[in-house]
Order: sequence, then C-alpha cells, then structure tokens
Amino acid sequence: MHSSTSIGGWDGRLKSPYKEELEGIANATGLPLGEVVLYNVFYEIFTVCTSIVAEDPSGKLYHARNLDFGLFMGWNHTTHNWYLYEKLRPNIINVRWTKGGKEVYKSVNFAGYIGVYNGLKQGAFTITMNERFNINGGFIGLLQWLLGLAPNVSFSTFLVREVMETANTYDKALDMLMTKELIAPSYYIIGGTKSGEGAVIARGRKGVADVHKLNTSAPHGWYVLETNYDLNVPTLYLDDRRTPGNACMNKMGRKNVGFEGIFNVLSSKTNLNKLTEYTVLMQVDSGNFETHLQDCPQPCWAF
Repeated sequence: MHSSTSIGGWDGRLKSPYKEELEGIANATGLPLGEVVLYNVFYEIFTVCTSIVAEDPSGKLYHARNLDFGLFMGWNHTTHNWYLYEKLRPNIINVRWTKGGKEVYKSVNFAGYIGVYNGLKQGAFTITMNERFNINGGFIGLLQWLLGLAPNVSFSTFLVREVMETANTYDKALDMLMTKELIAPSYYIIGGTKSGEGAVIARGRKGVADVHKLNTSAPHGWYVLETNYDLNVPTLYLDDRRTPGNACMNKMGRKNVGFEGIFNVLSSKTNLNKLTEYTVLMQVDSGNFETHLQDCPQPCWAF
C-alpha cells in the first residue's frame, strides 16, 4: 500500500472531495498517487470525440457521443489498434451517482476516473464534453496549476461533475458551464428538456468564445454536431469528422431522430474510427442511458 501523503506539494491544490477520492483510489489499488492523478487529468490534454444533440419532430431531445481516445499512444501492428484504446476498453463502466439512496445522475466512465465527461440528469439536462484544440491549451493550464499559478481553476470534467450534482435546470447548467475558469479549453455540449434547449459552448480557459444553439426554424437547426473544432471555422482536413457527420444527420432526417438513427450516424466512418471506445446514447425525459462498445472493422481510419 502506498502512502497518500503529498508529492512535491502539488496534490495539496486538489480540492475536496477529489483529493480524498484520488488518495482513496491510490490506497485501495496500491498505485502511486501521482499515477492516479495523471490518469484523471490526461483527458484535459488530448482527446478527440463527436457529440450530437438532436430534436425530433415532437420536440423530444436526444444526446449522444462517441468517445475517441488514445491518439499517438502507440500502435499495435498485430491487432491494428491503438495500445491505449485496448488498455482502456475493459475499464468502461456505467455509473449511477446516488445521494441518500436516490439517483442524482448517470454517467459512463473509465474505472478509477472521478470526473464526468458525459452525464444524464433525468428531467433536467444532459452534458458531454469534447476537447477544444487551442495554443493556450491544456498543457499550459495544467503547468500553471502544477506551479500554483492558477489555484482556482477547475478541471473540465470536474466542472461537469459539479454541474451534474448541483444544477437542476438546463439554464443553471448552461450558466455554470460558461462562467468557471478552466485548466483546458473545452466544448461543452448540453441538452435540456424543452424544444430548442441544446447548445455547443466553445470555452476558452477564461471565457466563452462562442455559443451555438439549436434553432429549429433554420434548415438544419434541429441538431448540433460538435467534433473538436469551432463550428464557425474549417476543420483540419486530415481530421474532418464534421462533414460526414453532418451528411449522415441530414440523410437520416429529423423524422428519424432517436437512439437507432443517431447510433447509426455515430457508427459511420469517419465518426467511427480506430480511436472510438464507445457510443453513449441519452434521452433526458425517460432517463434512458445506453453505452455501446465500438469496434471499427478494416478498412478504418486510424483517427
């Protein structure tokens, strides 16, 4: 069993209850605390994903995402998969977060990860988080935090957890996601319970760069689709998941919005690729929450 005492003092900047939870995981598993913390902050630095909020003709909202993870972490030439993709896959779990014996919200996590990168609070809202690439990004924010230069910033996925735990309405969740200073730039994709309650928030570390909301009066405004690029700028041509994603959504059409239709969109290449760990599907009114492990058969893009 490893001691949970301070490592160079930086872990003292972890706030409660995260500090105690990470120490508890280190003690329970026998892993060094530094490794447990690194595992829990790596999402701040590099990941690629696709998130969708879509509204059906009756105004019911559906929220889904592909989580893509493990880029540049080594390629297995035998299985033709990323090594980290293979290592993390057995650790995918659905989590029911409860208080006083009652469910507060649901999420899908990697075991041992205490933040939330996608969650459903029934009757209130749904959230997913994608990384936003930026020069003033997660590496800089994490370094400043480690050096004690930014003690009050929030980890992006810890903020989602705080929103899931404390906000009870779409508007309150939207406000919290827009105002807290972050370690890393992020996209927060949020869906509510009423027609038109859906948005992509493009966050800088210290403010909001853009908010793109559902607009059912526009030709394709019944959905928002976010990968890892601002919606008002072109994607990197080597990583254009937006164009095929939008093409699939428009081919599916609003009348086919639902778990099956959106799952098919997210199971279409290149939104499905060799980094895709899983697809999660959420419906806020019913509380339906499904996680589907994904595998991209050859031929398949590496990312």
